[in-house]
Amino acid sequence: MDELQRIWKRHQYVARASTAFIYGILVSIAMNFFWTPGKIYSSGITGLAQLLTSLGNRYLAHTFHPSVALLLFLLNLPLFVLAWKQIGHRFTFFTILAVVCSSIMIKSLSAVTLTKDPIICAIFGAAINGFGTGLALKNGISTGGLDILGLTLRKRTGKSIGTINLCFNFFIILAAGAVYGWPYAFYSALGIFINARVMDMVYTRQQKMQVMIVTNKPRSVIDCIQSQLPRGITIVHGAEGAYRHDQKTILFTVISRYEQSELKAAMEESDPYAFVSIAENVEIMGRFYEPEP
Repeated sequence: MDELQRIWKRHQYVARASTAFIYGILVSIAMNFFWTPGKIYSSGITGLAQLLTSLGNRYLAHTFHPSVALLLFLLNLPLFVLAWKQIGHRFTFFTILAVVCSSIMIKSLSAVTLTKDPIICAIFGAAINGFGTGLALKNGISTGGLDILGLTLRKRTGKSIGTINLCFNFFIILAAGAVYGWPYAFYSALGIFINARVMDMVYTRQQKMQVMIVTNKPRSVIDCIQSQLPRGITIVHGAEGAYRHDQKTILFTVISRYEQSELKAAMEESDPYAFVSIAENVEIMGRFYEPEP
């Protein structure tokens, strides 16, 4: 068993390292093929690195030539320290790897101007970056930046960083308007929105779903679900079917969208004839177990 665990951990490390490299390629394509030619700003720390690069090239061109790749790495350094202290060493290692890969690829991948149309650049750059970010999160690694602040705040207080994230990105949008003109602020806002939507489509672990199960095999269903998912289940006894008036048991639980396939497999194994209703995007108050990053 110990040998199998070591093999599985080694497989996870290789998968995460490969994902960090893939993310680096995707974000560099988004940056060099779309955002830079289209004068579009990204969200978060990447957008801040773009902003500082634009301001440096405009006002300090004779003394300082900053690059997005270098600033992206430097801006993440204090966040690496925060992650190392507050989140975990393994998480920090793969976050550093993802940021280093993205910085190197942005610097080394030659820019290709496919189009300068800001709408096309906003849409395709955001879609590519959103897919890469979602893929990284899905495989258990962070891309740095505000992700670290969000995880730290949620771990210490249980609260979301949504307001801080929104204010930060609003600042980036205003900066895009001030530097390139106000139409580009709206193009950047469009890109930030698409980036978030694509990321949510790929990374589904943060989306909560309420599950109601009506079954006459409650013990079998409970044992099977809890053997595959770390989820609590609430039991309601004494339910009655209106058609046959037979006795039923209702089970309630909440899962993430990421766990939906495991739930379906558990239901197929325990009671394939049970009635299962799933409500999406529910709001949770109270403790909801989430695996450590």
